[in-house]
Parts: sequence; structure tokens; C-alpha cells
Amino acid sequence: RGHHAYLMHSGEASGDLAVHEVPLSSDLLPVHEYLPGHTGSQQTVSTMDVETASGLIDDFVAALASLNPQPDLIVGHHANITAAATQRAAAEGGIPYVLFIHGTGIEPRHHGGYADPIWAQIEAAIRAATGIIVTTEYVRDELVRPLVDIPTEGFAIIPGGVDLTAYRPGAGGEIRQAYGLPEIYVISSGAVTELKGPQNVVAASAEYGDLAPTIFTGDGDLRSSLEGELADRGRFLGYIPEADKQALISAATLLIAAPKKLEHFGMVYAEALAGGTVPVAYRGGGVVSIVTPEVGVLTDRDPRALGEAARALLEDPERREPMAEAGRLRAEERFDERRLGEQFVDWIESVAG
Repeated sequence: RGHHAYLMHSGEASGDLAVHEVPLSSDLLPVHEYLPGHTGSQQTVSTMDVETASGLIDDFVAALASLNPQPDLIVGHHANITAAATQRAAAEGGIPYVLFIHGTGIEPRHHGGYADPIWAQIEAAIRAATGIIVTTEYVRDELVRPLVDIPTEGFAIIPGGVDLTAYRPGAGGEIRQAYGLPEIYVISSGAVTELKGPQNVVAASAEYGDLAPTIFTGDGDLRSSLEGELADRGRFLGYIPEADKQALISAATLLIAAPKKLEHFGMVYAEALAGGTVPVAYRGGGVVSIVTPEVGVLTDRDPRALGEAARALLEDPERREPMAEAGRLRAEERFDERRLGEQFVDWIESVAG
């Protein structure tokens, strides 16, 4: 629509997006959760001391102040140190701002994270924002409002969007041949770390492994131990090209996930629906906004229950195939990234106006 957007980013950027660098005064790489294969240079923002966090806030404020021309609106992501920086920069420039609050950033405060002086700045930023975006009612009602009790009218619920051309039913033969996979297989996609729960999927595969192998994409510190436990019931592919991941999800019969913590949204479930792949996952959190009984199965948070549900679907194509079709329709109606992008722009234009 003719808007010029600055994408603020600290560290090396990827892809084709134009990025405005945020120089950091610290050698630390601030993260929400430690990345797979992390080194000592990473530190979670919720565990930083006041001096370290304050220094990073100053870095982001300085980067925002250097923009020329100054923006008409700032969209801050996460209820963390960047929220505090967004409020300061907006106040200094007389600019309205909104916060896109993702569960990963705010959840640590429920468990004592963030030094109190830093959290006070984050809370003040949430209260003073012109509007708040969240991906699910769960994030709004269970993560944000119990900590910062602001009216629901100030929230916009905009879920994560999926590229419906990248994830599509029928992507099968070539990708299966490339990776030497059978026609029917189960996929689990994500970091191979404890929080993401691949250990639960490996345990669940004992219930259905004789019917279909489980293919894991992604990598992490649990891989070596889980490969031995998985044995001949599947394979770990490690990091693969994004296009291959998209095709493998779309070609799979089921997608299975069992994270240790409650998911705030769960992009991989929306990707599965778009690909015509039936998701089987743990119940709880924001997943219910994506996976309904018509398109997938949510189970008790127990690997055996997860595996039994997957087995039942693998054995019953007459039940499974209509769910796959309904899932694609649900993705088209609710998770189309182009439609959600329009919704996002409509909303921020109204806020900026």
C-alpha cells in the first residue's frame, strides 16, 4: 500500500528483507530460549541482570532514534526488553506504538523471570501501548492479562500465517523419492530439544512404528540419544532446506508433536493443515485455536495416548482422509498469510490514524 517499513534486527540477517541493523554494545546474543547448539555467547533475556538488560534497551532505543525519516508507527515484538525500548523511543519521538506479544517472551515472567526493575518497564510499555496484537486467546487470557490486566478491547487476535502455495496437498512423489521414504510416514518437525518434546514423539512411535516410520526434521542436543531410542522406527534428517521441509510436511500422512510446555500458537500445526496432513498433538494452550476435532486429534499429555491416537488414524483412512481435506479448507479460511497480512495492515493503519 505504499508504506515504507524498517525491519529492526540485531545480528546477521537472512533472506531478502531490507534490515536496519541494531548495533549491540554487548557481545551477548539475546534470545528467548537457547538455540540448538548454543554457545556461551547466548543469554536468555529473562535471566539478564538489570545492568545488562538496560544496556541492550539503550542499544535498541538508539537504533530506533537513528531512523530517518522517523516512522509514523512502531510495532514492537515481544513483551521483553524490546517492548521497553519501543515505549522509550516512541515517547521521545511522539510516535504511537503497538506491541505484538508472543507467548515466548512473556511466559518467563510467570516463573519469576526478568529482574523487577526491568519487568516494571515492560509492564509500563504494555499498559501504554496504543494496541496489543496476539496470535491466540490463550496468549491474551492466560499469559498477558493475568500479569497486566488491560481490557480485551485493546487486543487484536491475528494468528500466524502460512504460505498456501508452499504447503499444499499432493506434494508427494518427488520428495519421498529424494529422501527414500515410503508412501505413508509420520513427520515431526522442530528443534530436537527437550522443550520441543521430540523425546515424547520417539516414545509415542512405539505404539505405531510397525505401520509407519517417523521422520524428524531439525536438530538439537537430544538427537544422538534419541536416534538410538528410535532405532528402526524412523530417521532424523537434521537441518534440511526450507523447501524440502515444506514438501515433507505436505507429503506426510500425519504430523505429530508433543512439546514439553503448552504451545502458545504452534505454526507447524497450521502448516500441516495447509499441506493436507492430519496433526496429532498434545492438548492445551493455543493449539485448540488451530486443531479442531474435524481436522486433527488432541490427546492427553502422555506419549502412549499420543501414539495410540496416531495408530488409530493410520489404521483408518476413511476417517483420516476427510480430516485432511477439512484441514486444508480450514487453513485457507483462517491461516492464509496474504489474507492475514491484509488484516494486519488494516489494523495498524487504523491505529496509526
